[in-house]
Amino acid sequence: MSGTSLHSRQSPRPGFEVRRIVADDELQEAVRLRYDVFCVEQGVPVREEVDGRDHQGLHLVATGNGELLGTCRIVMVGSTAQFSRLAVRSWARRRGVATALLRAAEDETRAAGGRRMVLHAQTYARKLYERAGYRAHGRVFWEAGIEHVAMEKRLD
Repeated sequence: MSGTSLHSRQSPRPGFEVRRIVADDELQEAVRLRYDVFCVEQGVPVREEVDGRDHQGLHLVATGNGELLGTCRIVMVGSTAQFSRLAVRSWARRRGVATALLRAAEDETRAAGGRRMVLHAQTYARKLYERAGYRAHGRVFWEAGIEHVAMEKRLD
């Protein structure tokens, strides 16, 4: 899946849109946002945030008023999409940005022939994913110094 073609989709709330990243500088801005959220805010070591898989993924962004509000990444492994790197600017949270990114990621996964999405949710965000139909499995575990739970959703 390439991150270079445009796939625009209006979000369910006014004020922003969710679409594929269309340029390298936009990807760099998304990576900076991830750094700010994960490394600066949450204390995740850079070596764990930068996992070397960005070139394998499809990257989505939420933008509004010319600003990047949020981002996420999808990496396809067969018919399963690994959803990760969901980051939203602190001042843009609780406005539906994360939900819109997740919904767009599901649409992109279905369009690529994917039948299932898997993710590691920070436990504080578990309800976001449960509301979207994801189910937790296994025990809570620590990743990058933060409690997580594995979750998945069938996209049939």
